[in-house]
Amino acid sequence: MGTFIYNGIPVKRTCCSLFTNVLFFLYLWSSIMERGFEPGVQLKLMNGAGPVAQPQPKPQQREQWASKLEFFLAVAGHIIGLGNVWRFPYLCYKNGGGAFFVPYVLFLFSCGIPLFFLETSLGQYTSQGGITCWRKICPLFEEFCVEFSQNNVTENIPEKVTSPVMEFWERRILGLSGGIEEIGNVRWDLALCLLLAWIICYFCVWNGVKSTGKVVYFTATFPYLMLAVLLVRGLTLPGAINGIKFYLYPDPSRLSDPQVWMDAGSQIFYSYGVCTGVLTALGSYNKYENNCYRDCVYLCLLNSMTSFVAGFAIFSVLGFMADEQGMDISMVAESGPGLAFIAYPRAVALMPVPQLWAIFFFIMIIFLGLDSEFVYHEALVTAISDMYPSFFKMGYRRKILLLIICLVSFLAGLLMVTEGGLYVFQLFDYYACSGMTLLAFAILQSICVGWVYGADRLYNNIEDMIGYRPWPHMKYCWKFVTPIICTGTFVFSLVKYTPLKFNNTYEYPWWGYAIGGFFTLSSTLLVPLWMMYAVCKTPGSMRQRMRTLCSPAEDLPSPKSPKKELSSHTFETFTDLQTLRTVDRQTPVDV
Repeated sequence: MGTFIYNGIPVKRTCCSLFTNVLFFLYLWSSIMERGFEPGVQLKLMNGAGPVAQPQPKPQQREQWASKLEFFLAVAGHIIGLGNVWRFPYLCYKNGGGAFFVPYVLFLFSCGIPLFFLETSLGQYTSQGGITCWRKICPLFEEFCVEFSQNNVTENIPEKVTSPVMEFWERRILGLSGGIEEIGNVRWDLALCLLLAWIICYFCVWNGVKSTGKVVYFTATFPYLMLAVLLVRGLTLPGAINGIKFYLYPDPSRLSDPQVWMDAGSQIFYSYGVCTGVLTALGSYNKYENNCYRDCVYLCLLNSMTSFVAGFAIFSVLGFMADEQGMDISMVAESGPGLAFIAYPRAVALMPVPQLWAIFFFIMIIFLGLDSEFVYHEALVTAISDMYPSFFKMGYRRKILLLIICLVSFLAGLLMVTEGGLYVFQLFDYYACSGMTLLAFAILQSICVGWVYGADRLYNNIEDMIGYRPWPHMKYCWKFVTPIICTGTFVFSLVKYTPLKFNNTYEYPWWGYAIGGFFTLSSTLLVPLWMMYAVCKTPGSMRQRMRTLCSPAEDLPSPKSPKKELSSHTFETFTDLQTLRTVDRQTPVDV
């Protein structure tokens, strides 16, 4: 006979009947499931006498960045990637040179910076990742969505793009098949590169922000050193000025083309990393009093300036190449990644000891992809850990979770390093990382914060954190400007939608487009599905359910009201005394 203690009540049980014991434990399990697991109690067997209630070890406290610089570099590594060194310069010269800055700056101040600031400040205020932060401020908008960026997959094989001969790239490196129907065999040399990338990613993230914050000191700064070297070398080449003129010469007539505005909006969303949950996760490790407003402004300016300067480095070399070959620069400049992978290696080849500088260049390219990769996975692990903190924040469970994520990602990536993998990669890149998905999330985020939670309420929270109210431009963007512009861009994207063609020639089979549609809907549909589930699960009338689901959590940090009320009261008292003093001076005194 043994004694089982459940909720403080001793329960005797006998060992004479196995069937009775099974029924007893089934009853006990159903009772626990009905009551819910109490976070401070677990069942433990002591000395064979039966289970007794024992306190669980407390989950680990939330980590914080060791310094503001670590947060700054981690976010910089996330938002500054391969798109900065080739996509922005290409879009700039393609869409009217200097005239392209008009829609770019408009999207920057109406969507880019407001959404960037919204996500970072929300993570810092709630100290939660990209999923549970919405549970804190508005449970109706909580949804589980893993949004992989374009940067998350391109770094696996970027160093191979530099081949000067397309035949070498497609036949020797990729062994490219005739279509997605011929998936072929795994290219094991690329698979080893993929494995190495995930091993590096795991050890950069495995200890949380403690390890991530140290790695970014090198991965986020080295590309700037290399970019500065390439810029100086390019500007000193003959014909560089012609390339820069081609890069910046404005063509105002291009502004009448709606595609120019679409390109500007897509560049902002891709390069600023908004609506993916990463900024919220990185901001959640800040100290509560950190000035996130100033950090966001500096980071956004740094991102745009990096893109702008990278254009000088590229087109100065392209101007030299056009002058050397006696060709028009438009014939030299190629679209896509080839723009950077022709211009930069050409500049490297003109330096002393070109082999050494070529190694540095490829290290820069790898770092531009890697720091984006491990920051995305830090955000994913943070989101899952914050959803189940009592489980994943115990011992080595977080490291095991990260290992599982990296392993699954590696196995999924093997499909993209097959002979037909490039077709799969472009399908994933075109649909899963589509701008329409990001635009939909941007609209929902703006509505949630601007209208449901309240832009003024979030401004009060931000004032409590940083000590002053930011420029009201952000608040009005959250409520009006950002959702309107994003909705218009989203509708235009649907109207102008064209199915993907590989190299503008190969058309995918119908089931390929179906897979692409599944990639898009797999993340987007989770939002309305979660809303319907949350409404059905919440008790009460429809009005009571909506009130419950749109109310912020009670455990959010409360404003430091006593201190601020005391200061306000002191000011009012001083004003009243000053008024009385003035009146007394003006009142004649009878002697």
